[in-house]
Amino acid sequence: MNHDPAPSTLRVFVALAPPDEAKDELAAALKPAYAAYPRLRWNRIEDWHVTLAFLGELPSTAVPLLQPVLARQAASHPALQLGLRGGGHFDERLLWSGIDGDLDGLHQLAADVRALVRSCGIEFGERPLRPHLTLARSRRDDSTSVPQAAPGLADFVGRRWPAERLHLVGSNIGRGPGPIR
Repeated sequence: MNHDPAPSTLRVFVALAPPDEAKDELAAALKPAYAAYPRLRWNRIEDWHVTLAFLGELPSTAVPLLQPVLARQAASHPALQLGLRGGGHFDERLLWSGIDGDLDGLHQLAADVRALVRSCGIEFGERPLRPHLTLARSRRDDSTSVPQAAPGLADFVGRRWPAERLHLVGSNIGRGPGPIR
């Protein structure tokens, strides 16, 4: 039985998650990179997501306010056809897979989600949307693995999927993201 008290704050974000089949496809394509770059801090496949809005550190009490309004938003928005495609890196530290498909719709959904969160009285810093799925991060003493691994994703094209559900995700530093229940 877990007796850890619930945290008073969480790092919260709103995201879309690819279905298992799309994640499995990408994981299979990454097998050579997993073996070739073992020092990278690879994200767990079950944590893969596309962030629409990073809300930052929020009181745990804000979460129940967001869940129903985000569920209504997802239900009222047409499903986007998205896929994983290619890859690259940010600042030699973060390896990512790109997003393909209805990118205009993705940008509109992100704008709608951000406006909806603000309408709930929750303020957060605005980061530009750079649609991607984070795969791995480098260690501080390794500035070469991420740029060397990125070209291996260049030819990857995954299957399309309907992105129908918004996920409200919370993370504790060091423990990684997970769905908020």
